[in-house]
Amino acid sequence: MSAGIAIETWLTIGYAALLVAIAYGIDRFARHAAAKVEQHRTGGFVYHEDHDAWLCPQDQWLWPKSFDPDNRVMRYRGSPTVCNACPVKHTCTTSNDGREVNRAIDSWPASEAARFHRGIACAVSAIAVIWPLAMALAAGTVPETLLLLGCAVVVGVVSLPLWSHLRRTPAVPPGVVFQTLDDNIEERKRLAEAEIRRRSSYASDRREGR
Repeated sequence: MSAGIAIETWLTIGYAALLVAIAYGIDRFARHAAAKVEQHRTGGFVYHEDHDAWLCPQDQWLWPKSFDPDNRVMRYRGSPTVCNACPVKHTCTTSNDGREVNRAIDSWPASEAARFHRGIACAVSAIAVIWPLAMALAAGTVPETLLLLGCAVVVGVVSLPLWSHLRRTPAVPPGVVFQTLDDNIEERKRLAEAEIRRRSSYASDRREGR
């Protein structure tokens, strides 16, 4: 016992501090992993916020094509004419409709993946607050009670940044077509079927012209 404070009290404070560190560690790890995945998925494409467009390594632009309200992602697509004539198309895409890149319009704390991991982090931080409060109710002395209550308050204040961003960004992009993932797949199927019909018609015309 130190200065009238039981060892259990100090252990509780240390445990609460450890839980807060773990909560922030979960959030930081998830943020870092998401950034790595996004970097790998977009390759050498660079997003230009002032244009709301992606610039590919061949200096061609991909402009907004549609917005998926369910997954809250904006879809950008290059011109099929440009992409199909690109000398490095085989390393970029197999689609004849132009290369597509998706961008989540929500900032990290508001995106679906972040909300999941941020929720776990917030749950851990909540335990870090509740634990010293519970121990304060069972404390044997006034100094221990005040110390544990102060610990709960400090932990709660330190955890506020985690809780304050656990929300969805309400921004909705203007001037684009609302299109779900299923709609996007259906559109690609229609374009592919139209391309097959065009080629079949072209081949038929060539045979008749002989």
